[in-house]
Amino acid sequence: MSEGRKTVLSGDGAPAPLCVVMVSYFTGEILFTAMEAVLREEVVARLVLVDNGNPPGVQKRLRETAASDPRIELITGQGNAGFARGCNLGAEKARQPLLLLLNPDCVPVGGEIRELVDAARGLTGDWLLGPRLMGGDGREQAGSRRNALTPATLVAEGTGIYRLRPGCRRFNLHQEPLPEEMTEVAVISGACMLMPLESYLRMGGMDEGYFLHVEDIDFCLRFRQAGGKVWFCPQVELAHRKGSSEAPSRMVERHKMQGFLRYFRQHFFDDTPFPLRALTVSLVWLKYLGSCAASLAPAWRQRQSPSSKD
Repeated sequence: MSEGRKTVLSGDGAPAPLCVVMVSYFTGEILFTAMEAVLREEVVARLVLVDNGNPPGVQKRLRETAASDPRIELITGQGNAGFARGCNLGAEKARQPLLLLLNPDCVPVGGEIRELVDAARGLTGDWLLGPRLMGGDGREQAGSRRNALTPATLVAEGTGIYRLRPGCRRFNLHQEPLPEEMTEVAVISGACMLMPLESYLRMGGMDEGYFLHVEDIDFCLRFRQAGGKVWFCPQVELAHRKGSSEAPSRMVERHKMQGFLRYFRQHFFDDTPFPLRALTVSLVWLKYLGSCAASLAPAWRQRQSPSSKD
């Protein structure tokens, strides 16, 4: 990957024009809220909306919105191609020097995109930059900053052993002290990921073998292996409303489980001792089964309640 190349700025010193790629699948009203908020940001020159599936009424509204604003390009008709494929389709349409992958459930309210672009001014070479993602409870979300995902960090995170062994390396870093300055990390979230467009294209984009989840973890790993750097910017906070999509939770969890297993098989299992490999697979499956059970619990409780009986 390239070295020494500085972030491109426009002639008057302002941040370079930016293309935002947003992938939507039955996202709901927040999709239009996010689109309006993005287009209010002066650094955004283009918004590519990848429609992986929405109700007919929403699709009609998307076509009307795109027709009324030349900055919007709508990609539709490919069906639910998955998040990774959606990102790649959107990036193929980008023409600006900077690319921002942004979930429709991340809604900027006060110039956060401009702040993130400003923070990237001094970065050189190939880089990724992400903000501090905040939940509705006002706390930092786990995906904001992470160590590399390995069998060891998964076991530490999945079993909670890091609580008993000080210094044990875990996957998530959101409970660590917040750094005062922009900090290099191993993984940031694909919910909001800024980078030079040419860096993304040079990497071949997201691995389309991942349908939903884990593609961002894989991308960060491959990006770093190719010589790029991944940065976390604590000064920029962005609200992230998880789960805005109406996709069935069990479908989401199944894709997440398949993504984790694919990631470990691709990158680690050839050199991982069998006991650790078996424990890793077991933890991934236990997480999946636990999530499925949790999604079924409300319906089960409703059937068991007196009001639901004859």
